[in-house]
Amino acid sequence: MREEFVSHSAEETIEFGRKLAGRITTPLLILLMGELGSGKTTLTKGIVSGLGAARESEVTSPTFTLIHEYRGRMRLFHVDLYRVEGQHDLETLGLEDILSEEAVVVVEWGEKLRPPRDVAAWKIEFEVLENSTRRLRLEI
Repeated sequence: MREEFVSHSAEETIEFGRKLAGRITTPLLILLMGELGSGKTTLTKGIVSGLGAARESEVTSPTFTLIHEYRGRMRLFHVDLYRVEGQHDLETLGLEDILSEEAVVVVEWGEKLRPPRDVAAWKIEFEVLENSTRRLRLEI
């Protein structure tokens, strides 16, 4: 199934994330793909808050720590692969272990990860249209 959403602000992107959170069942891998500054972390703020795991202001991109964990109605791992280069780096993260958990795994720079076939996955592509307007394409 494919859906498209156009956001005109960070607030709309966060609200879309909250709505998506209401549709999530675990385990689930959510791959976020798009250029730097396209709204991946902003959407994640909405998903995390929608699951009751943290307030939006507490959600930051794990660019240097690579993985943040949140606990709410569901366990959620927020992964950032921006600084990860190559298969060896991916293997050292322990993503296989995380993906085997009863959890939601949100991955920024998801284009760097080949999702396992046995894991339910959503893909969300971000396209910058102008200023704060973004097109999000969701594939379930």
